[in-house]
Amino acid sequence: MSVAQAVVKFLGNQYTVDEVGGETYRERTIPGMFGIFGHGNVAGVGQALRQFQELEPEVMPYYQGRNEQAQVHQAVGYARHTRRRATYAVTTSIGPGSSNMVTGAALATTNRLPALLLPSDQFATRAADPVLQQLERPDAGDITVNDIFRPVSRYFDRVWRPEMVFASLMNGMRVLTDPVETGAVTIALPQDVQAELIDVPEEFLAPREWRIRRPEAEDVEIRAAIEAIRSAKKPVIIAGGGVHYAFATDELKRFAEATGIPVAYTQAGVGVMDWDHPLCLGAVGSTGSTASNTLVRDADLIIGIGTRYEDFTTASRTAFQNPDVRFVNINVASFDAYKQGTSLTVVADARKALVKLNDAMSGFRVSDEQATQVVEEKERWDAIADAAFAERYRPLMSQNEIIGAVNEAMDDRDVVICAAGSLPGDLHKLWRVKDPFGYHVEYAYSCMGYEIPGGLGVKRASLATDDGRDVVVMVGDGSYLMMHTELVTAVAEGIKLITVLIQNHGYASIGALSESLGSQRFGTKYRMHDAKKHSFDHGEKLPIDLATNAESLGVRVIRVAPGENVREDLMAAVAEAKASPEGSGPIVIHVESDPMLDAPSSESWWDVPVTGASEIDSTQRAYETYADWKTKQRNYF
Repeated sequence: MSVAQAVVKFLGNQYTVDEVGGETYRERTIPGMFGIFGHGNVAGVGQALRQFQELEPEVMPYYQGRNEQAQVHQAVGYARHTRRRATYAVTTSIGPGSSNMVTGAALATTNRLPALLLPSDQFATRAADPVLQQLERPDAGDITVNDIFRPVSRYFDRVWRPEMVFASLMNGMRVLTDPVETGAVTIALPQDVQAELIDVPEEFLAPREWRIRRPEAEDVEIRAAIEAIRSAKKPVIIAGGGVHYAFATDELKRFAEATGIPVAYTQAGVGVMDWDHPLCLGAVGSTGSTASNTLVRDADLIIGIGTRYEDFTTASRTAFQNPDVRFVNINVASFDAYKQGTSLTVVADARKALVKLNDAMSGFRVSDEQATQVVEEKERWDAIADAAFAERYRPLMSQNEIIGAVNEAMDDRDVVICAAGSLPGDLHKLWRVKDPFGYHVEYAYSCMGYEIPGGLGVKRASLATDDGRDVVVMVGDGSYLMMHTELVTAVAEGIKLITVLIQNHGYASIGALSESLGSQRFGTKYRMHDAKKHSFDHGEKLPIDLATNAESLGVRVIRVAPGENVREDLMAAVAEAKASPEGSGPIVIHVESDPMLDAPSSESWWDVPVTGASEIDSTQRAYETYADWKTKQRNYF
């Protein structure tokens, strides 16, 4: 076989095996491969895919994308919705085709989600040197463009010789299916090596299973955690994405109900509890609810389950103000378990750890005082959110009202997708989730442009399991313009992907942040250039029509016009899109919003430094606020 044929055949025979709660699941680890072809992979992996398509089409289905970065985003969306049991591979040409994937690799690794990247590389033999798109360095002959993947990949290798492909692929599969190590796996394939012939052992190509490791909690760690919980007066749980990946939502609910300990959740943890559960405080941190932030502010014990404590979760280390606060961290990765300086760690699968805690925590209940505070703070926040949804600004809606209308028009089992701008923070605060799979906001890397391809990956996973969910992407015009090209992919395959495109003529999120930092929304508006002032802040709005743009790509578009009935029209548009049959292709719902209308305050903070020397009054005032918050920031040891 050629090396490329061996790669494709091998990947087509890899299976993930997972056991959760006594049930065993088995599915293909790599159910398909994306690829855009050019010199480097057209005669290697491209030829292999074409050959198997002709002779053994079940080996490796091929999918055509429009942008290499977006193809990685599709793989990540698929991996998230399958709870890291499966992902896609992506093949690219050398040079820009390969380097286009770097952002996708960083996103996958930051989110701890698997994606297999197969960038092509220059000649291993250097028979032709330099080749088109080859990076030359006078100081090193063994460094290529693909070395930029090293810091953003969990595993990197380059197959300089055909015989290296065996060990490389085996190591790559090991990392893809390891819940601690997983992220982007990058295996660079020199274009000449891809076409070289190699004797491939039949054992290498035989079906192979990779079991997801779910380690048990050690008794000594469970005992220490129990002691800390029983001695706490104001404990609060912060649940992250690890709860979802461990399929631990039922055990978390059981633990909370048995103890009365309230639950706040991170961006990745949204959906671990129904939003209206009496013990669900909602989002926590910089984009959190007032209920969560009030409870964690005074908590003497934070029980972190499956969270990596990024700065939005901790409000840049200002969220936890109790001078005696301690942390019990349950995480499959010791790297995350030891965060916040704690030594009270449970390094284990979240579900298995919660099972042990549930078996040992009988008799413990939070104080009546804390139970009353949970009720009061939850009622206060729910009223704040209700008021935000009830806003009636006209002719343009607030983003709060748009979120409420779309949320109400969707079914509980539908999935909302987002990634960047003001929407992720507002969704984190306000979106009301009743299903563990109902919320997918990529906020570890918060990559503009992830939304549509990521949503397409989620929809592929939904279709693969025939779970009947509609996938609704919510995206602002800024992120839409970054990467809307995968709408063409959805058109080509007839994939029903619903996109709510919010037109606000600029970067609403950074505009609001800029204003809060005293920079007066500089450079965040989509305006015509003022040559005299060299400014984009004061000219006429750009004459762009994104609805027509989407139509030009073959997408069905529903325009929601500003006016008195805009909310009702938006809900009707979502209902109309949902009523479209599967296979009918993507739908874009175009609606305008007023970017100057903010979401309710989280009564929290995010550390973005403000200069202490400025001749602008707004910056001076912002620095005073910044300096005050900095006094509340602390480390935990």
